[in-house]
Amino acid sequence: MIEIKDIAKTFGDREVLSGISGTFQPGETSLIIGGSGTGKSVLLKCMIGLIKPERGEVLYDGRNFLTVNLEEQKSIRREMGVLFQGSALFDSKTVLENVRFPLDMLTEQSEDEKDKQAREVLKRVELEKAADLMPSEISGGMKKRVGIARAIVLNPKYLFCDEPNSGLDPLTSITIDKLIKEITNEYQITTVVITHDMNSMMEIGEQIMFLYEGHKLWEGNSDTLVKSDVKELNEFIFASKLIRDMKQK
Repeated sequence: MIEIKDIAKTFGDREVLSGISGTFQPGETSLIIGGSGTGKSVLLKCMIGLIKPERGEVLYDGRNFLTVNLEEQKSIRREMGVLFQGSALFDSKTVLENVRFPLDMLTEQSEDEKDKQAREVLKRVELEKAADLMPSEISGGMKKRVGIARAIVLNPKYLFCDEPNSGLDPLTSITIDKLIKEITNEYQITTVVITHDMNSMMEIGEQIMFLYEGHKLWEGNSDTLVKSDVKELNEFIFASKLIRDMKQK
């Protein structure tokens, strides 16, 4: 379980996050939604330690990531998997080598053990036949699946996905959403997804947090999303639906 308490962050005179709190449960896909510049990516970076907030707590199963010593922080980091927005694959490495990278960096396993583990997660995302290909030889959707395989190769307790459907067509987006939800349930991972994709909100939004100008204005799930009386959220949903409909034409 991940808990965030009263997270605040400013850049210069601008308050980007204003006292954000929430809880993210194991085995659930939790979404953080909002328009551009609302603070959702900054919140994610605060949660994974790329940005330090001015105040607040980030608790991983009761351990405050912001105040523990360096060794404990490294230990928590090893329990995280991250899928970056652009997949962030190494162009000079094969698909298998990209997936193996966290094992090379953070484990003392033998070469055979690392290959076996990397191939197992590639099989899980249905890309075992692409192991020897280069990133330039696979599609955008396949790159996302490679990114997911790399994010889960260390059997993480916590999975973070930053705009996993960015740049994908609607059908591929649905495939990626389904895969993220299946993996979350299968491995009982605490998954946090940053998105503005309407399909994701409706299909995998077991818990949804809506940010607006650095404030949390609403929290619920996909069933209650469209019943909200929050004006800013309704406008965001309408705009997201319009974009989705345009992509599908």
